[in-house]
Amino acid sequence: MALRIAIEGCGHGTLHAIYASVEQSCKSKGWDGVDCLIIGGDFQAVRNAYDMNCLAVPAKYRELGDFHEYYSGAREAPYLTIFVGGNHEASNYLWELYYGGWVAPKIYYLGAANVIRLGPLRIAALSGIWKGYNYKKPHYERLPFNEDDIKSIYHIRELDIRKLLQLQTQVDIGISHDWPQGIEWKGNWKQLFRKKKDFEADARDGRLGSVAAKLVLDRLRPAYWFSAHLHIKYSAIVVFHSDTGSTHQQVEGMNLASDKESLTVPANSDEIDLHVDNDHHDAAAGNRLQKQPLRNDDEIDLDMGEEEEAPAHASEEPEVSDREKDARQAAVLDSDQNSAKNASHSSGMMASDIPADIRAQLPAAFSSRMDNQKSIEPPAEIRNSTTRFLALDKCLPRRDFLQLMEIAPLHEEKLERSVGLEYDKEWLGIVRVFADKLIVGDPSASVAPDEGQEFYRPLIAKEEAWVEENLVQTGKMSVPHNFERTAPIFDPAQGTRVKGQPREFSNPQTKAFCELLQIANPFHATDEEILARAEAGPRPNTARPDGGGRWRGSSRGGFGRGQDRRGGMRGRGSARGQRRG
Repeated sequence: MALRIAIEGCGHGTLHAIYASVEQSCKSKGWDGVDCLIIGGDFQAVRNAYDMNCLAVPAKYRELGDFHEYYSGAREAPYLTIFVGGNHEASNYLWELYYGGWVAPKIYYLGAANVIRLGPLRIAALSGIWKGYNYKKPHYERLPFNEDDIKSIYHIRELDIRKLLQLQTQVDIGISHDWPQGIEWKGNWKQLFRKKKDFEADARDGRLGSVAAKLVLDRLRPAYWFSAHLHIKYSAIVVFHSDTGSTHQQVEGMNLASDKESLTVPANSDEIDLHVDNDHHDAAAGNRLQKQPLRNDDEIDLDMGEEEEAPAHASEEPEVSDREKDARQAAVLDSDQNSAKNASHSSGMMASDIPADIRAQLPAAFSSRMDNQKSIEPPAEIRNSTTRFLALDKCLPRRDFLQLMEIAPLHEEKLERSVGLEYDKEWLGIVRVFADKLIVGDPSASVAPDEGQEFYRPLIAKEEAWVEENLVQTGKMSVPHNFERTAPIFDPAQGTRVKGQPREFSNPQTKAFCELLQIANPFHATDEEILARAEAGPRPNTARPDGGGRWRGSSRGGFGRGQDRRGGMRGRGSARGQRRG
């Protein structure tokens, strides 16, 4: 039996409009609701005004959004909602839930990387976007953030992808914020490049999309893969051949639902461009959709969404461009991996991914590099040969941001009508193997080298047996509904513009998860440790050509004005009604 799933692109804090749109779309289909809503990132789980200071968005464009009402309990999500992180997030909150957890009742963050079960469906997910120069670094960011940290904390890290690449069994759905690299060539790329004119140059030299997501796609080969980030609806089909790891069928011009191109619709004049780094992305402000009929076909089709403004480009690092950084990182990845590890570190994008007429126009060096990259051979139990890819837009009027689908598992399983989230046994075994490799908050730390799948496989098998004995057999595989508020709720009297950063919180859900698996919890800190870091203030930013950093926050340490050591507001009142004294 299939589950009814709603897929939405970028959230941008517009939960009211997203839920209203799902409700209206269900009515138009004669559904009484959905089993789950998937949001593809830029969720913006902003709990209060201090969280806004951790958004990678220019200060004048930051918005409180809707989420704080679900966090405080003023509203409850009408559907189970799961989401990955993007590059416009309240990263301080999501960081509390690195392994995944409830950000509000019925709203579940999937963590930096995860495999989780939703009824009969097995879902793999990765958060963040690709920046090659940070890929092999540790998770060095920790509150208080400097400006560089706010823009790097959402960069995908190799250790998280390494865990996903250890999977030996089939998943049904893959989710990433950024598109897998090379996926643009598997759909109607000519139409895509007409609508998004800056994409073609980046696609031709391999700079469009996420290398990490492509690695995971090639390895796991799910039936469906959902993304967001680039603010356009786009569909594609990837066909894997049994004799190679990542050979794909080009489906240029194919349209599974219609041969007609979508009509061009003028871009929303109220939209504000919020580009903060060179990641082909903008966040929306201005008019928000409340209730409006939506077109939601059952089939994934190759019709595009409405036309959108082309992305702007602003270098994150003025002295060294992103292209140069990614090129350097690619060279490092190519040079320091032996043949046993290539399956985990190849860029994933093959020359065969690109149409012959386009490939002929590429520089010789690029073609040579692509041809020399090794493919990823999937394990014997990963047998699916076709992945249907769908990217969706953001929640704004006249945008294709929502689609309703019925999805059945690749392997039939008995479906209980009450669908909830459950842990995945294989993934928990992988987490136990890699838990002691995770280092957080230390920029000088080195990431443990990749020992290769043959090394990890027996270790994972041993830990899976532990999970079977201690969790499966004892009935502890259901994800507990153990949401607890950590930060204060939004105080309207305080307004949305405050100075200073939020304090760090040790989330009880992460503590419970680590205790369940009997692994160390590097995210826990005592009040004294949190205070000491806050008083010391952010690390200096990376030096700029003008000799200075970019941090424009308070130069003093300590918590933001109005916060006490426990994160509450100073003065009278309970945690639910804090006001400054």
